[in-house]
Amino acid sequence: MLVSVALIASAVGLLLERGLLKMFYSRDEVVLLLVTYAVFLILEDVTKLIWGVNPIYATQPYELFGNVAFAGLYYVGYDLVLIPISAAIGFAVWFGLNRTVTGKIVLAVIHNEEMSVSMGVRVNRVYAVAFAFGVLLASLAGALTAPKISMQPGLSSDVIILSFAIVVIGGLGSVEGAAVGAILVGLARAASVHLVPQAELFMIYLIMTAVLMFRPEGLFKRETARRI
Repeated sequence: MLVSVALIASAVGLLLERGLLKMFYSRDEVVLLLVTYAVFLILEDVTKLIWGVNPIYATQPYELFGNVAFAGLYYVGYDLVLIPISAAIGFAVWFGLNRTVTGKIVLAVIHNEEMSVSMGVRVNRVYAVAFAFGVLLASLAGALTAPKISMQPGLSSDVIILSFAIVVIGGLGSVEGAAVGAILVGLARAASVHLVPQAELFMIYLIMTAVLMFRPEGLFKRETARRI
C-alpha cells in the first residue's frame, strides 16, 4: 500500500512537471517558485474536496512496535524505527548523487545546463526524472510520518515552513546540510515543547537568523562552478 501511494504521487508529480512546470524553466527562479507554490495551494484544496476538512487518523501502524523502556522512560517504538529508516534513505540519496554516474549527470545539469546540453545530456529528461523522484521521496516521508499525527487542513503549510527552514539552514542542494538542518529544527521543536510551547516557530526562525548572519547560503553550501 505504501509503495502504491508513493508511485501514484510520483506519477502525478511527473505529469505536473511535464505539463506545467517545464514551461517556466527558462524564466526567473522566483517565477518557478511562485508557480510551484500556487500548484501546491490548488492541490491542498483538491484534497479537501475529496477527503473533507475533518482530521483523519491512521494510528494502526503507530501501535505495531509498542513502547520501549530506556533509563526509566518509555519511548514509542515506531518513532525509534523511523530513525534508521530516515538515515538509510538519506545515505542512499547522498550516495546516488555523489557516487553514481546518474547522480553526476544530475549535478552537472544543476550547475551548468548549457554545457550539459552540449555534451549530449537530455536535460528535460533529467529534470522530469529528478522531479518525479523528489515527489516519490516526499510522499514516502509523508506516509511514514502520517501515523504520528492527524491529517487535517492547513497541515501542509506547516510542513512547507519546516522544509524551508531546513533548506535555508543546511544549504540548497546539500544532502548533508539537509540532515544537519533537520536535526537542528528537531532540537528546536523539542526544546520549545518542554520550555515555551508557544514559541516553536520563533525558535526555528532564531536558528535560521543565526545561521544566515554568518553563512548566508547555508551551512553546507555546494561549491559553485565558475564560468569563464
